[in-house]
Amino acid sequence: MTTVTFDLLIIGGGINGCAIAREASLLGLNVLLVERDDLAAHTSSASTKLIHGGLRYLEYYDFKLVAEALRERERLVKAASHIIRPMRFVLPQENAVRPWWMVRLGLYLYDFLGGRISLPRSRGLRRSDSAYIAPLQGGDCGFVYSDAFVDDSRFTMLNAMDAANNGAEIAVRTTLDSARRDGDLWQASLSDGRTVTARALVNAAGPWVHQMLGQLGVNAKSDVRLVKGSHIVVPRLFEGDHAYMLQQPDRRIVFAIPYQGSFTEIGTTDIPVDRPEDAVISDDEIAYLCDAVNRHFIAQIAPADVTSSWSGVRPLYDDGASEAKAVTRDYVLELDTHGPALLSVFGGKITTARHLAEEALGKLADPLGFRERHVTRDRLFPGAGAQGWDALLASVRKRWPFLGEARSARMAHAYGELLAEMLAGIENEAGLGADLGGGLTEVEARWMHDREWARTPDDALMRRSKMALHLTPEQRQRFATWWTNAFPG
Repeated sequence: MTTVTFDLLIIGGGINGCAIAREASLLGLNVLLVERDDLAAHTSSASTKLIHGGLRYLEYYDFKLVAEALRERERLVKAASHIIRPMRFVLPQENAVRPWWMVRLGLYLYDFLGGRISLPRSRGLRRSDSAYIAPLQGGDCGFVYSDAFVDDSRFTMLNAMDAANNGAEIAVRTTLDSARRDGDLWQASLSDGRTVTARALVNAAGPWVHQMLGQLGVNAKSDVRLVKGSHIVVPRLFEGDHAYMLQQPDRRIVFAIPYQGSFTEIGTTDIPVDRPEDAVISDDEIAYLCDAVNRHFIAQIAPADVTSSWSGVRPLYDDGASEAKAVTRDYVLELDTHGPALLSVFGGKITTARHLAEEALGKLADPLGFRERHVTRDRLFPGAGAQGWDALLASVRKRWPFLGEARSARMAHAYGELLAEMLAGIENEAGLGADLGGGLTEVEARWMHDREWARTPDDALMRRSKMALHLTPEQRQRFATWWTNAFPG
């Protein structure tokens, strides 16, 4: 068999790996990304689902990271307007552990570091803010500021889709069995039976970055701290599209965010762990998150109210901080050029993944002999268009009225202008195929398989659509049976 040579072999299909694949393919490099599970199967689908500057990072004087993240927030809100939505956050001052003046000063600084931004700036909470105040025990003392909400797993997938549209190969359910340096190339064996060579290798394995270095026989100067972050989902606690940032007695903050229409997402925790496999929520974490909202909201919750949860292990760059909550959310890129280049990614976050990818390709420009250029700063993601969200939804409902209100909103958020491809030639509801549960039809499920690398029922229900939250166990089983029959391979 002929061995294929790639410019770049990327290990890991999380947000960092997919963003690097997108950047590299747009620079004209021949890219292969391998992911042993699903895209965003681990940390990148277990975030708080925010595109944000990181208001609390100001407390640790991480001004550079906050400024960079706010610049990226502005870019991403425009570049993926269908799945990234601006959101107002209420920061109650009742039960606060930080004085009023400190919070106000921090919000002024947050606005300032963002530069010229399109999102509304911060302000004090007013008595007229009835929707913001009504759920709270503590009245109208507090603040309001802006950040954005994102479907993290779909955003990761859109990075991969844009990469694939520009020539990259995305190989899910494919493991790097072994790799070694051989002259000017990496020789790599994959679980799909292929042997490939690459001029450079990117280790974007997230929590497994050090395990991968060990497999490659390479030592790194940098290290990671593994920190588990858990979230719970409960029936909706308040009306409105705004969220809450709640201060806790231990000086941590917990978010309460509208989620999937009928629910409220609550998180996150910061628990040091030893292994990536420790991404399982504990009873203590559930109790902590319930207590966190009960200190602030009139509506009270208990562990029995939790309908679902998720936990992810964040591979934070180890900066020597004594507490997990204080560890930097910035990243470090370590380039090893003892032979063909190896770039390892330590840390990072969804908001700054595009910037990380740009910097990664800058480091690889000399070893790979290409000219560094900025190719993604103003580039739209697949499905995004020039029209805003309201215009997009109106056009979807006018063009496909048979989708109905709820389904049209869900699908417009998920696919944006790609709906024109998915629904090409479909003129009525019957053309969507069978309803597989909750309004998810055969046409959409096949799109997720054929265009979005979904290979299992969970890929489709948990990461691509979040429909698992809305289906009964019986409906999920029927979907799994249909999927197995539709895609027997």
